[in-house]
Amino acid sequence: MPEKMLPVRRSTFAAQETLHLRVLGIVLAGGKGTRLSPLTRERAKPAVPFGGKYRIIDFVLSNFVNSGINSIYVLTQFRSQSLLQHLSEGWQFGGLLKSHFITNVPAQMRSGNESWYQGTADAIFQNINLVEQSDPHLVAIFGGDHIYRMNVASMIDFHMAKHAEVTVAAIPMPRVQAGEFGVIEADADGRIRGFHEKKPKAPTMPGDPSRVYASMGNYIFSARTLVDLLKADAKHPGSHHDFGMDILPKLAGNAPIYAYNFETNRIPGEAEGSVPYWRDVGTIEAYYEANMDLNDVKPELNLYNREWPVRSTSYPDPPAKFVFDEDNRRGQALDSIVSGGCILSGGLVRKSVLGRGVRVHTGALVEGCVIMDHCDIGRHTKLRRAILDKNVRIPQDATVGYDLDADRARGWHVTESGIVVIGREHSPVPMAAMFT
Repeated sequence: MPEKMLPVRRSTFAAQETLHLRVLGIVLAGGKGTRLSPLTRERAKPAVPFGGKYRIIDFVLSNFVNSGINSIYVLTQFRSQSLLQHLSEGWQFGGLLKSHFITNVPAQMRSGNESWYQGTADAIFQNINLVEQSDPHLVAIFGGDHIYRMNVASMIDFHMAKHAEVTVAAIPMPRVQAGEFGVIEADADGRIRGFHEKKPKAPTMPGDPSRVYASMGNYIFSARTLVDLLKADAKHPGSHHDFGMDILPKLAGNAPIYAYNFETNRIPGEAEGSVPYWRDVGTIEAYYEANMDLNDVKPELNLYNREWPVRSTSYPDPPAKFVFDEDNRRGQALDSIVSGGCILSGGLVRKSVLGRGVRVHTGALVEGCVIMDHCDIGRHTKLRRAILDKNVRIPQDATVGYDLDADRARGWHVTESGIVVIGREHSPVPMAAMFT
């Protein structure tokens, strides 16, 4: 337990009283992610691989650390083994400073009925002792299952400038999508007046009738306010013990609670006028499209900004290799991401994302695919619009994504838009051979 947390690095707000804020970060990483099945059949959603070398949770943790928030608890729950292993391998500080830590926290069963986390507020309440012992000024509570980059220090500046007790990150979305999100009703200065859960006719943004404010599920709380709210909510028998459903709607219009417009967030090192990137990768289609976004010549999500790196586990992989410069047998990748340890041995990869140690053999064609670590693509195989989980091996001369009925008959998951997902349990070769 840290004796004293270090102050968060400030960004723009220059008021003297904010220079030594102690900020505790809490990441909610316990979701089942059922809509991402079969990728979440054996792992929590935040542990799902993304972009070749990352996990989904790496983005929120990178946002915290890059913003100067180095005291972080990660609250885990369902199917957490893969996530715990990733945190232990890639996100452990050296221990030189007690105020620098990233610690996983399983459900403590501290509620009266000794239950799993019942909602987002209950997850924090069951660990309220960690908040009280850390003695922060502010608590940043963020979800661990979205792909985005955010300068959290700028949101903290906004929180302090407004003298807010609670600040909610909000992203403008088209009005026609209001029924898909929790919508925030706010005044022109950002003060929240109401919450509207998935209502098609929810109020639009001030001065912009074409868009609504959608809650991102990321919050800044003044620490004492958070503790008081959690204790009061825990005593309420009819509560869902959820921030979005219970606590925040009661505060709207009655307390200094504000919406922070995510579009105003700026990342150091990004080009002037760049648009902040955020994707809810809650479905196979959204997850697939977010991976495909990375292959653009100028991707909206820039993984190459050295001033705002996306951090992850460092593996001792050799460089990727492309072999055979012969007609009809040339190893090459176009508009693709190829991770360390991959060998393209006479195969062609287009518009795809390859994880670590993937092998693409002679004559194979991979188009518009997401291939996770250590998959093996056999000779003359053809893959189109497919997602392969780790260690899957596709045999020689096979086709995936060309005959969707045949793919379903093999037991593979096929989405309505025609994306084929092959989980580890549905590899085309016996399970024992997947790990050889």
